[in-house]
Amino acid sequence: QVQLVESGGGLVQAGGSLRLSCAASGFTFNTYYMGWFRQAPGKEREFVAGISRSGYITSYADSVKGRFTISRDNAKKTISLQMDSLRPEDTAVYYCAASGTWVRTTMGAVDYWGKGTLVTVSS
Repeated sequence: QVQLVESGGGLVQAGGSLRLSCAASGFTFNTYYMGWFRQAPGKEREFVAGISRSGYITSYADSVKGRFTISRDNAKKTISLQMDSLRPEDTAVYYCAASGTWVRTTMGAVDYWGKGTLVTVSS
């Protein structure tokens, strides 16, 4: 069955860095657009970053541009999110996602979700 398994979350001080990873299985990885979403306490889930099937095209939410970098390895069926200059407002559960579509500059409707990994940034 389809699985998206996130890892790498944790507690970090403001200004620090974390690297999230997501391992995919159960579907044809290189035919899906991949990305990261996050949900902070009391807020709706929001798009963070997306990457095309080849990895050549990326998209970021304005709030993380210049600080986060998404990448993928189709051979290993993994994606990563390098998060630098973290801020307390980045605190959230981060979800790995797979979509069969790309709409303009971002991912389309998500077909598969991971269970999430918690990132906490202390001030």
